[in-house]
Amino acid sequence: MPARSSASRRTVLRGAAVAPVAGLGLAACSAPDGSGSPAATPTAQVDLGAESEVAEGGAKLYRDHNVVVSRGEDGTLKAYSTICSHAGCPINKLQGTTLICPCHGSEFDALTGKVVRTPATVPLNELPVKAANGRIVAGPAD
Repeated sequence: MPARSSASRRTVLRGAAVAPVAGLGLAACSAPDGSGSPAATPTAQVDLGAESEVAEGGAKLYRDHNVVVSRGEDGTLKAYSTICSHAGCPINKLQGTTLICPCHGSEFDALTGKVVRTPATVPLNELPVKAANGRIVAGPAD
């Protein structure tokens, strides 16, 4: 009769203790709506700050709202979601006009949303943005 390995009581208890912790880790990476990916677009208009905070040819990262706003040389505002299109990580670093994802090192141009360094291959989602009463407002129209 072949020898059968069996789990010890200690092994079973360790596994039972780790399972809930692993579940919390997965939940932390999931979207609030349970879809598995973070929300990439504000669902309502968000006042990001003074219009003067974004210089021509520059960009400003609004980490709390997962949005970057840039201003072209002609003064036009553009906004992009800062949820990485590769793995759904929130991008938390803006160096000049380059957004850098902390998870896998993808880089994006904050002026165009285009990928400038892989592993991401899909550009960032563009968001509606406008200047109203000297403030920058991003998100869907009223």
